[in-house]
Amino acid sequence: MRTVFIVQGEKSAVDLRSLLALPQWQPRRVMHADQIRTELAGRDCRVGIVVFDDALACSPNEFADLVAEFAMEWIAIMPRCCVHDRVVARALSSQFFDYLTLPIDQARLLFCVGHAYGKAVLRQSAHTPIVPFEGQHGMIGSSPRMLALYAKIERIMRVRAPVLIAGESGVGKELVALALHHGSARQGGPFIPVNCGAIPETLIASLLFGHEKGAFTGAYGKQIGSIEAANGGTIFLDEIGDLPLTAQASLLRFLQESTVVRIGSTRTLHIDARIIAATHVDLEAAVRAGRFREDLYYRLNVMHVEVPPLRQRGTDVVLLAQHFFASNRAAIAPGARGFADDAVIALQKHSWPGNVRELFNRLHRAMVLYDGPLITAGDLLLDSHAGASNFLSLATARSGIERNIVESALMRHGYNVAATARELSVSRVTLYRL
Repeated sequence: MRTVFIVQGEKSAVDLRSLLALPQWQPRRVMHADQIRTELAGRDCRVGIVVFDDALACSPNEFADLVAEFAMEWIAIMPRCCVHDRVVARALSSQFFDYLTLPIDQARLLFCVGHAYGKAVLRQSAHTPIVPFEGQHGMIGSSPRMLALYAKIERIMRVRAPVLIAGESGVGKELVALALHHGSARQGGPFIPVNCGAIPETLIASLLFGHEKGAFTGAYGKQIGSIEAANGGTIFLDEIGDLPLTAQASLLRFLQESTVVRIGSTRTLHIDARIIAATHVDLEAAVRAGRFREDLYYRLNVMHVEVPPLRQRGTDVVLLAQHFFASNRAAIAPGARGFADDAVIALQKHSWPGNVRELFNRLHRAMVLYDGPLITAGDLLLDSHAGASNFLSLATARSGIERNIVESALMRHGYNVAATARELSVSRVTLYRL
């Protein structure tokens, strides 16, 4: 039986339980918000009805918090005159699936409740992640490109050698660096990030290597550099391609000898720190152009990690959107329940020049500003289609999803067909066909 929660005042004259007295429905009446929270705990319920009459001491607008708290389809019942109130109309349009006016027509009520239940089931199935495997090392994604990245991280995380992480702006290079640090023997040591592109050329040497008191005008005290601060841990040099040539020579010396000398000092300090660098530019081209030292490039590029752009990660964009949505409930407008179909299409079709950073920026803005139960492509400022020919057929969409799931499972089991077939609960013959 399908449970329907009915919220109404104790002295309400509307008898919904008798109107819903059918084998497929199990109406449960509650009087106030605290009671419905108790009743809903651990119970699977998809439809709720609120009767706004003289017996219920709140309005649809005041009921918004409770509506937003539970991922259900809500139906409002009220006197006809209330619908013409602008505040009530706004609350009904943004918080409730549908509304009915008094007196209640039983046929209309049953149709409305059935429609709401079907919509709730459809929403739940549509917004369940299409693959059970979501990610590793603090990153979200199950595409073949991301599985290959996870495997490479695990192979090199325990090596002391320097690592160069390449990838477009916004793909999450610092997350890769953090994964390498937390998976290494240095995980108990400091992780010191430095953005080489955000520091003036006149200050970069002092920030990296430190200085003594009086070393230059304005040096009123001794300062420990970022490399020294990373002793026993990892220093992450983001945007290493923007490092000035003057500082590149000192960094090369540290890579060769594991020593630094503070500006204004003659004392050599031995530092045990692993360097992980990241860049969004082509360093080989920078070397040819004379903007980056060739010897430093080869010292940094002992271990190379390429982070894939979002446009090459398939359905990962939907997983990332769902993860961000679930992790930022406090920033969501009341009544938020997920993504509309056109938003899912738009997410997968957009080229994402800003990658994950752009995705989170669009999601954050949409979740704060949109007004409705589902985030649409328009809320994300995206176009869901450029023309009818761009829509995926059901067969094409299903094929793409199956391909991602099978490729991911094969990589997890080292392309062992028998183990993969067991995980996917299919025969080996079916797996070979797929």
